[in-house]
Amino acid sequence: MKILKNKMKSELNIRTEKDFPKKGIEFIDITPLFLQKETLKEMNSLFVKEIKKHEVDYIVGPEARGFLLGSMLSISLGVGFIPVRKQGKLPPTTVEGKVNYTKEYGDDVLELPKLVEESYKGKKFYLVDDIYATGNTMNAIKTKIEELGGIIAGEGVILNIVELNNKKDLFSLIDINEE
Repeated sequence: MKILKNKMKSELNIRTEKDFPKKGIEFIDITPLFLQKETLKEMNSLFVKEIKKHEVDYIVGPEARGFLLGSMLSISLGVGFIPVRKQGKLPPTTVEGKVNYTKEYGDDVLELPKLVEESYKGKKFYLVDDIYATGNTMNAIKTKIEELGGIIAGEGVILNIVELNNKKDLFSLIDINEE
C-alpha cells in the first residue's frame, strides 16, 4: 500500500489482511483510526469542514462502517442520518428502495429506509463511507436516491484506492494505491 495523499496530521495506523474476506482480496482495516480518540476527532473535524460547504439535510452511510462515520458526522452537523442496511435487516414496510450492486468480491443488496414524515424528493444528501474502491456501493446508493428525487450534494470517504476508480469529485482524507 502506497500513500499518495494524507490530509491527516495524526499517525495513520491502518492494518491489512491478505486473502480476506476471500482469496485474492487484501482487506484494508481502518478500525485503528476509530480507536484512537485524537485521530477520530481529526477525521470528524475534517469531514465536518468539508460537508458544511454543501448545506445538506442528511448524511447517508452504508452498513457497517459507514454507520460509524455517518452517525458521528450527523451529530456534529445537526442533520439526520440515513443508515443504508443490508437486505432483510429492515421490516418490509419501512423500506423506501432497494439497491442491487456488485462489489469487489460478490453481489449484494442494500435497502434505503423510508424517511419520517417526508420524502427523499428535493432533499440534499451527502454520502459517506470508509473506503472507496471501485465505487459500486456509493454509485448504487447515489442512483437510488436520485431516482427518488433526492439531490446528492457530495461524497466522502476516509480512504480512496485511486487505482481502482476514476472518481475526481470525491472528498477523501487518504488516497492510496495498492502495491
